[in-house]
Amino acid sequence: MEEEEKRMTIRRELIDELLKECSDPKQLLAEGGFLKQLTGALIERCLEAEMEEHLGYPKHGKRTEECTNVRNGRSRKTLKGSQGVVSIDMPRDRDASFEPVLIPKHETRLEGFDEKILALYARGMTTRDIQAQIQELYGVDISATFVSNVTEAVLDEVRQWQNRPLEVLYPIVYVDCLVVKVRENQRIINRALYLALGVNMQGQKELLGMWLGHNEGAKFWLSVFTELHNRGLKDMFVACVDGLTGLPEAIETLYPQTQVQLCMVHMVRNSLKYVSYKHRKEVAADLKQIYAAATEMEAEFQLELFAEKWDPKYASISKLWRSHWSHVIPLFTYPEDIRKVIYTTNAIESVNMSLRKVTRNHRMFPSEEAVYKVVYLAMFNIAKKWTMPIYHWVPALNCFALLFGERFPQ
Repeated sequence: MEEEEKRMTIRRELIDELLKECSDPKQLLAEGGFLKQLTGALIERCLEAEMEEHLGYPKHGKRTEECTNVRNGRSRKTLKGSQGVVSIDMPRDRDASFEPVLIPKHETRLEGFDEKILALYARGMTTRDIQAQIQELYGVDISATFVSNVTEAVLDEVRQWQNRPLEVLYPIVYVDCLVVKVRENQRIINRALYLALGVNMQGQKELLGMWLGHNEGAKFWLSVFTELHNRGLKDMFVACVDGLTGLPEAIETLYPQTQVQLCMVHMVRNSLKYVSYKHRKEVAADLKQIYAAATEMEAEFQLELFAEKWDPKYASISKLWRSHWSHVIPLFTYPEDIRKVIYTTNAIESVNMSLRKVTRNHRMFPSEEAVYKVVYLAMFNIAKKWTMPIYHWVPALNCFALLFGERFPQ
């Protein structure tokens, strides 16, 4: 309601007066049409008003004796905007001290034009796609260098965002990755982009950071969580991960009180790699009996039954579960309300699914910086939809308050 009250309204009489000379409605939006002319005229009138303020007297008016500066004609300037290319006459003064606010010196783009380019870039469009789209929509020719320069300005935002302070406590932190292709030393290689998604005390999702990994391992993950710790993240109740090498060890080093929970969906997915297609449905159903058990003892019993049945064919599956058992069993210490939000990394998987739609259009990224630019802008769009707490958050939070009373903020 408040925004509607602030919105500028134009009297119908004024609009009718302006449209008297416009006999064909198609002339409104045509090249060189009424809307573009009106845009140019309004800009020129505003610039003239700025010049009057700068000089201290109106055009053709009498200047004071103290004022030595005068108007000095006009210069032609072409601007790129959402109406296309608009040509205007820029007023000049004799001592070149006039600094217009509406259209600053050396500026050739109307406000909002860069934002349109960034919006297209955030949706995964390549530089060439953006060039073609801008030409088709606005009739404006832009170069690949122009698009690159506009998006380059985002890198400063990315650095500030990546180094911003974090909250002291995130009850749940999810960690996952997606693979992108990056040009490196004249070769195109697959690189893993790791994402950490936190859930704050209000149940709202927040991307804590992103990192392109060279060598996944404990040393790499230790540097990631050291960074998060230095930025203010001092505690988390549960870290939900998908078995990335060295990740549980790094978390337990910096956050010894945090319980590391492996994602059951990833565990099942990794288990089914060893299974022939005709057995997959049955094996998946038997694995569910393990992670859906009510207690740890029952889960161990179900694992033994699974091993008896499937070890003759797929012995590697029970071996996989036993080797990761210490990071499977934390699940059974929690009531149903918390299990629903930690047994899977779906919260971050849905983020990755949205990001893959964007990165898929970029068959190859020319640099690491290009990856960060695209993902950051895409995340900005995705985060706009995070207006509600995650599912089952209120009962889960109540359980956290009981289980972690000494660490739970008052």
